[in-house]
Amino acid sequence: MNDRVIVALDASSAEHALRLVDRIGPECSFYKVGLELYTAAGSAVVRALRERGHQVFLDLKLHDIPNQVAGATARAAELGVTFLTVHAMGGRDMLAAAAAAAEGSVGLLGVTVLTSLDEKGLGAVFGRGIPDVGREADRLAAMVREAGLAGVVCSAAEAPRLRATMGPGGAIVTPGIRLAGDAVHDQRRVRTAGEAFRDGATNIVVGRPVTGASDPAAAFARIVADAEGGR
Repeated sequence: MNDRVIVALDASSAEHALRLVDRIGPECSFYKVGLELYTAAGSAVVRALRERGHQVFLDLKLHDIPNQVAGATARAAELGVTFLTVHAMGGRDMLAAAAAAAEGSVGLLGVTVLTSLDEKGLGAVFGRGIPDVGREADRLAAMVREAGLAGVVCSAAEAPRLRATMGPGGAIVTPGIRLAGDAVHDQRRVRTAGEAFRDGATNIVVGRPVTGASDPAAAFARIVADAEGGR
C-alpha cells in the first residue's frame, strides 16, 4: 500500500468517487477530496473514505478572513483528515489563525502558486511583471514556514528551491504529475513522479492520468513505479 502517491478524486458525486476507489484497488491508501467533490458530497464522502481506512487530503484552498479560516480548519480537523490546504496568499494573520486552530491535529499545507499559472498568468493576477514563478513560490513558502504550518503545495518545478526554504522536515506536496508523454490538460508546470521525488517532494498528487484511465489500477501502478525510481 502506497501513501506517498495521493490520487485526486475529482468526481461529481460520492458514488462516482467511491467507484473510482474500488477500481484503483487496495494499493492506494491516500485520496484527495477537492472542491468539486466536497461541494457535491460534503463531509460525508470524507467520512466514507476514512471508514474504509484511507487517509484524506482535503484540498479546499481556504482563503478568507482569519476567523473564518480558523473555524473551517477546526471543523476539518474533526473529520480526521491528514492534510488540509489554505492559500498562502491569504497572508500571515490568516495562516497563523489556521495553524492555531489546527493545534497539530491536521497537517496544514500552504498553497503557493497554482500549477495552472505560469509567469504570464501570475503577472496578470499580481498586476506586475513576474520574471520567475519560483521566486514568488519561495517567498510565500517562507511565510508559510514562519506561520508554523506543516508544509506547502507547489509545482515540482519549485520543489528544490522550496525544500531549502522549508527545511528537511517540511512537507512538500506536488500536483501536476504526469507520466512522460501524457497530456498536460490545464496544467502549466508539470513533472513526472520520479522527477518530483528526486527534487524533494514528500507526496505527489495525480488525478486524470489515473482516474481517467481505462484501467485505473494499472495506471496507478505505473505512477508508483515511476515514483520508486525517484526515491
